[in-house]
Amino acid sequence: MRETLKKLRDTLRPIYGAGETQAIIRIMFHYLKGWDTVDILIHESDELSPFMKSEVDKILSRLMNHEPIQYITGEARFNGLTLKVTPDVLIPRPETDELVDIIVKENSNAEDLRILDIATGSGCIAIALSRALKFSHVSALDVSDKALKVAEENAKKLKTDIKFIHADIFKWMPDDKYDIIVSNPPYIDESEKNAMEPNVLDHEPASALFVPDDNPLIFYKRITQIARDALSAKGELYFEINPRHADELSRHLSSEGFVNVEIIRDSFGKQRFIKASQNEE
Repeated sequence: MRETLKKLRDTLRPIYGAGETQAIIRIMFHYLKGWDTVDILIHESDELSPFMKSEVDKILSRLMNHEPIQYITGEARFNGLTLKVTPDVLIPRPETDELVDIIVKENSNAEDLRILDIATGSGCIAIALSRALKFSHVSALDVSDKALKVAEENAKKLKTDIKFIHADIFKWMPDDKYDIIVSNPPYIDESEKNAMEPNVLDHEPASALFVPDDNPLIFYKRITQIARDALSAKGELYFEINPRHADELSRHLSSEGFVNVEIIRDSFGKQRFIKASQNEE
């Protein structure tokens, strides 16, 4: 085990850096053996079976090809939950976890909230909110039927009752009213591709990541249109955003009649979220 850990660290650190390498090793052995960080230390002197060495080598080979460990294991952690992920959905990010925490904190005393999650992907936001907010009624929309299949599996596994909607938001308007509309839509500019890591570019779904440079707010503007009609009186709109366009989106929301528009920084100090309220008495 000690030799295997050394091989993993020596091979992966030049590609992923020390911190991410440690996280990958932890995820790998939790997947292979059910071990946590303490278990890895305890078993450092163990002899690994030929089968286990072979499994480690298979995963290592895929990691060297920049395949995300979450796609290799088929699962990702989010908001204290273990979710199924496939290359048809984005791997949930820590920033999105923060967005859920913001919504839960601001609505912890409310009950029976009607919530719509647009561009749900793996279902991570919808499922986390359904579990955290009392007696909430959650709907989740995506244009990808493959993504919705993953989200539905996650909802069933985690015992959450979510209404899933297969629709293209540019052709869809809801019949219902919602107290909260939340979205983490595609928001990375095409011109930002050159600065991104191969594990994202080569393996995660581009349609869930990128927007054209000449229309970076295309999804936000459409969701804002939907929210104008679909939010209840004083309903709240929450977005995860590209910090590049925080001020432009803030101005757009105000111009569309939303009030209490607020840019919120993430734990790294980046302008990562925007919330706004429906302007109705």
